[in-house]
Amino acid sequence: MPRRGKKYLEMQKNLEKRECTPGEAVAIIKKVSNNRRFDETVDVAVALNIKPREKGERVRGTVILPGGLGKKIKVLVFAAGDEAEEAKKAGADYIGGEDFIEKIEKGWLDFDVVVSTPQLMRAVARLGKLLGPKGLMPSPKVGTVTDTPGKVVEELKKGKIEYRNDATGVIHAPIGKVSFEEGRLLENFHTLIKAVENDKPPTVKGRYIKSVYLSSTMGPGVKVKWLTQGR
Repeated sequence: MPRRGKKYLEMQKNLEKRECTPGEAVAIIKKVSNNRRFDETVDVAVALNIKPREKGERVRGTVILPGGLGKKIKVLVFAAGDEAEEAKKAGADYIGGEDFIEKIEKGWLDFDVVVSTPQLMRAVARLGKLLGPKGLMPSPKVGTVTDTPGKVVEELKKGKIEYRNDATGVIHAPIGKVSFEEGRLLENFHTLIKAVENDKPPTVKGRYIKSVYLSSTMGPGVKVKWLTQGR
């Protein structure tokens, strides 16, 4: 665990005492990150009132962030024929089949998202133990197993992200860069929160979202007032 300086710890202590509106939280994060040497990512942590071990209460989905992510997403597509050509025109970074399967088996992981056509999934399935733990395995549930890989690649390049709860019931997801205008970050924030809210499992009783925090890559978490309490 990294050692934190006195200023960081004092700032964190002060922030833990208050709740901010999303707009206030974004302003604080931009101020805290003002002197960083790199453009930090802004992340959201959403703690859910779910039972992560029960299949019916796991939350997983995708959403296109209207403001994009501010980074180049490297997409690997397993496709052949017309589907491969479609993916190429859409801007896929890597396209292939058995050649890339063997490359991954040898340790290559220079990509952020994997898309596959249903026809090649039987071959891709043998990568489950390598890609699964990293959250990179193509899945019909999030649209990365598809007959239209070109469309999916276009969405990913525009800012489509996947979100899923971890073992503690918390969703962690990026919503852009600190350099983004506040309005752009807020639009992405509300789009993500709405998507998570719409994915509420029917078995969940009581309050679904327990808490929401915003943070930058190296900054402290800022507690955000829940969406229904005002933006």
